[in-house]
Amino acid sequence: MMTAGAWVVLKGSAFALSGDGVDTGSTSWMLISTALVLLMVPGLAMFYGGLVRTKNVLSTMMHTFVALAVIGVLWVVCGYSLTFGKSILGGFWGWNPDYFLLSGIDSTVTDGIPEYIIAMFQGKFAIITPALISGAIAERVQFRGYIAFIALWFLFVYAPLCHWVWAPDGWLLNIGAAGVIDLAGGLVIHVSAGISALVAALYLGPRKGFPRTAFHPNNLVMTMMGAGLLWVGWFGFNAGSTLGSGLDTARALAMTQISAASGALTWLVIEAWIFKKATALGFVSGILAGLVVITPAAGVVLPGGALVLGALSSCLCYWALTLKTRFGYDDSLDCFGIHGVGSGLGVLMLSFFIRDSWMAEASAAAGKAWGPFDQLLVQATGMGVTILLASSVTLLLCFVIEKTLGFRVDEESELIGLDQVLHGETGYGLVKS
Repeated sequence: MMTAGAWVVLKGSAFALSGDGVDTGSTSWMLISTALVLLMVPGLAMFYGGLVRTKNVLSTMMHTFVALAVIGVLWVVCGYSLTFGKSILGGFWGWNPDYFLLSGIDSTVTDGIPEYIIAMFQGKFAIITPALISGAIAERVQFRGYIAFIALWFLFVYAPLCHWVWAPDGWLLNIGAAGVIDLAGGLVIHVSAGISALVAALYLGPRKGFPRTAFHPNNLVMTMMGAGLLWVGWFGFNAGSTLGSGLDTARALAMTQISAASGALTWLVIEAWIFKKATALGFVSGILAGLVVITPAAGVVLPGGALVLGALSSCLCYWALTLKTRFGYDDSLDCFGIHGVGSGLGVLMLSFFIRDSWMAEASAAAGKAWGPFDQLLVQATGMGVTILLASSVTLLLCFVIEKTLGFRVDEESELIGLDQVLHGETGYGLVKS
């Protein structure tokens, strides 16, 4: 129920302000955005699940779904504090006692939005990021080892990187004129997951038979449905990252749509040129290429830039996928080839498509002219730090988990299939009642 005088004018626009200081418009959008990002988790599970062999479909989907539980609990216990608390240990992590178990935010409203919503929105990012890595190591890892891996990876890769890039006192947010530009996780999510995926795939080695044996997808229909859910969810992913409901939100949403369409169309053209046909798998790969490249850039580029970035991402990602055969590494479902490569391209190339108004503000903050190459240096710094942290910690975690809990399954289990061996179930079995 709106109280008297609840409509307030801000910058010439009216928005609803409840009696407890809640901006109902922004809060409504952030509730929707949180749900949209959550929708991406089953979307990713379907996307990955359709691409593996029938005997591993459930285990692959479980790799995504289990992150909802493992990271969902860790986020509430300590994750929100480690990422968005004040810097400790030289700025490696953050910490705020009020964020421990979310115990001190029960009545907190930040910029018109209840902090519970902000915490839950950011928590969905933390959930889906380690789940992305599973695409590179599918069909050959122990479930217990995987759970330990994503938990430790969240604590020692995601939490520090998120703090550096997104926390108010994070050092990457405060370098240069206006910090590293990473609206929704080009570095924090996709590059970190992509690099870690490549390291884990190299450490564990390829699936038995790769690359001599063709591993055909079990259900491309499910993969396409998953891609559709990801596209829809990405509007919450990017536009929700403005943490409001205004002009910047509209810009981010529009650039997301434009880049995804450009990426999908470009991939179709590539396949039509090379193979004289267009594949469903290629189309959804193009969608993802367009989405990941715009993730860091959606808040600062114009439509022309979004079109170019989407097209460039599909071209580069298509080339990156050919490297698997050339070098013999088994990035099973192309986490590195699309998420790492495509989003890495966006992190760097956005420097050349930034709108003039943002550059003017950066120049004012820097006290001198600030141009694309100045910002490129800042972006490259963030890229280098992300690659160093993700690769080194991932390698260490793979070694420790393999020597303790065990990470890769034995050859017999891989031959039988992980659904049966690890879960005692089959994805498509019909059971008599």
